[in-house]
Order: sequence, then structure tokens, then C-alpha cells
Amino acid sequence: MGGYQAMTLLVAKFGGTSVANPERVKDVARRLVSCHRGGSQVVAVVSAMGPATDELLALARSVNASPPARELDQLLATGEQVSMSLLAMAIEALGVRAVSMTGRQAGILTTTVFNRAKIAEVRADRLKKELDRGRIVIVAGFQGVTAEGDITTLGRGGSDTTAVALAAGIGADVCEIYTDVDGVYTADPRRVPRARRLAAVSYEEMLELAASGSGVLQMRSVEVARNYGVVIQCRSAFTAGPGTLVKEAKDMESAIVSGIAYDDSEAKVTVRDVPDRVGIAAEVFSALAAAGINIDMIVQNISENGTTDISFTCPAEDLTKLRPVLDEQVCGLGVRGYVVDESVSKVSLVGAGMKSNPGIAARMFRVLADEGINLNMISTSAIRISVVIEGGGATRALRALHTAFGLDSDQVFEETQLSSEELAAKAEKGR
Repeated sequence: MGGYQAMTLLVAKFGGTSVANPERVKDVARRLVSCHRGGSQVVAVVSAMGPATDELLALARSVNASPPARELDQLLATGEQVSMSLLAMAIEALGVRAVSMTGRQAGILTTTVFNRAKIAEVRADRLKKELDRGRIVIVAGFQGVTAEGDITTLGRGGSDTTAVALAAGIGADVCEIYTDVDGVYTADPRRVPRARRLAAVSYEEMLELAASGSGVLQMRSVEVARNYGVVIQCRSAFTAGPGTLVKEAKDMESAIVSGIAYDDSEAKVTVRDVPDRVGIAAEVFSALAAAGINIDMIVQNISENGTTDISFTCPAEDLTKLRPVLDEQVCGLGVRGYVVDESVSKVSLVGAGMKSNPGIAARMFRVLADEGINLNMISTSAIRISVVIEGGGATRALRALHTAFGLDSDQVFEETQLSSEELAAKAEKGR
């Protein structure tokens, strides 16, 4: 944060590790005050402090193993409200006026799907008035309100979406996302030590990376940014540096492969001996959709003896909803049964340059074959190739592909292997 011209309108989002304790809250306050005194109008969006959301979830489940979705949102929204209030207090202690706002007070209207609501509209009139009064505005991320007045939450990573939606709603010049990493990397540097930070990445590539398991930005936040032309800057909350710009690709050179992502949070489900008749797939997946289960990759085998197997992947956290649907509805369609495999990982190559470079898939498959890694499923888009493999081979696959496609840096990256406390201490020493 810094280097902006007078009267820049800035939205800055700070994740849970950035506000995990009072000292870090004060650090964020100092950043915001410095930017404000430099002439910028500042809106900050904050997540809950550290593990607060997980603690609230555990608290809910201690009294009800399956808490009602509406009541769960009522509870979870309080985590961000603690952060916003403390940050406003810390800013006021530095001599600058601040005001905290819940999602409702900030004018964030959402759909009525509890726990996974989507932002329908941003009515930011009150927020703009507070900015015009010279205040720093602090908004609770991850939450909004329905037309009926019910509090909703936006799902994991929802504060990113809050920040980008507000930036679009108020016409901000930039939306900065502060996390415990200093940008978007060619791969997860904790698994691939030679991963490199990308100076810039296109919306299209970032969408595929986010969908494939890269945890830097929530996918929905990138969709909003692309739809409204919001420039995102991903930066570290603990170290200085330019971070990574996420923006339109027209002024960027397209790499053949920009990054490699992995996701070990999915499960593979195979429905056995499905009758090979018209409409059966529609019946199976309609039942899953009605239960709110997100399906990713789908493969149907060649029919033999009038039946076939259908395999798909879904978030492992959805298995508790999926099993009853398969037991009660899908198995009633005459299938033999189903098998669930939770020991899989998805590895994806992403790059806009794939569009004009044939042979990328063949090279990827050859590299994995040389590593003795078997492919369970394959899925492609114009700029992405994904494979599902046994989870034990994920790190080996990532490193081999990273080297094979020329993404290795000359120097092994070690900084991101430090703890958040060590990163913060290093940043403090460098001030």
C-alpha cells in the first residue's frame, strides 16, 4: 500500500492471519492511516481473526451436530464484526476518524442461499457518504443481507468477493488483497520450492487457477473482477513488495503455461452399472444438483452389456450430503452401487498460451508417466488441463511438471516456508 496519487479510491482486504491478534490489527491500522494521510480514500474489508470462524463452527456443532443454515450464518457473521470493530478502534487511536460497517450497513444485498450466498447488488450510498466525511471505512467481509433482512455468509474466502464487489460498486481504482503470501506463484511454493511469483496474471488464467485449487483468491471474486474490470493486486500483509496484478490480458504476453495448481480437497465417486438409457445421466445429476452438491469432472465409460460406470469428482466436504442422495435416489434407478475414493488429488496446468501451442497434453502425460503416476481422470478447457491422480503422488507430479514446462526459478524459494510470525518479524526488521 503506497505510491498512489492524491484522492485515489482504494479497497484493501485483510485476511484472518493479517488481523489474528491485537498487534497485527494495529499494524493494519498503521498501513491504512498512512495511505489515508497520503490523500487516498480508503475502504478496508476484514476477515475474522485467525481461527475464529473454525472456532465458531465448532461451537455451533457442540450444541447441534447439524446446525440450521440460517442460525449458522447468524453466528458466523459475528467473527468479522469483531475484526471490523477492533480495527476501527485502532485507527481512531492513531488520530484518524473511522467507522465500521456490517455487510448490511455497507449495502451488500445477497441471494437467500445460507452459508453460500452470492452478492446480488451493492448499495453503497452510506459508505460513500462516510468516505466523503473523511473517514476510513471498515467493512465486515464474508457477509451480506437478503431482501427479507436475514444475514447470510458467502462461503469460504468470501471476504475476497466482498472486497471486489465493493470496489466495483464504488468505482475504486484498485482492490488490494492482503494475505500471508506475497502474490500468485507458478505453483504452491510450500510444495514446489522453485516456484516463482508472477508479476501479473490474466483474469482468465486466475479463474482457472482458483477453480483448480490455488488458494490465493476465491474464484467468485475473480469472476466479479473480470465482469466489472476491477484490477486486483495480491500482496503480503507482512512483507513489502509489489505482489501480483490480476487484470485484463490484452496488454500481457501469454505464457504457454503460467502456473500449476493442485487440489486435494475433492473426492472421486464412481456409480457402478448405470443402465445405459436416454436420460439416466440427467436423473443422476439432477438429484445431486437438488441437494446442492457441486460436481467438477465427469467421466462415463463405454457401455458394456447395457450398463456403464459414471465417475465424477466433488468437494469431500459434500460427501455427507451426497451419500444419502446416492443411497435413496440414485440407487433406486437400478444401479449396482457406488464407490467413494477420498485419497485423490487434482493437478492442473494453466496457461493462455495453450490455445496456440499443440502437444501440451501429450507432454504432460509423458512427464507423469515417466514419474510412474497413473491418471484416473482427465479434463480440459481452452487454457487448462486437469488430471486426477492418487494423492500420494501430488508433490512429485507438481515438481516434475514445474521443471518440464520451464517454470523453475534459479534460486530455491524459502521465504514462504517461514511461519506467519517469522514473516511479520522479518517485515518489522526491514522497516
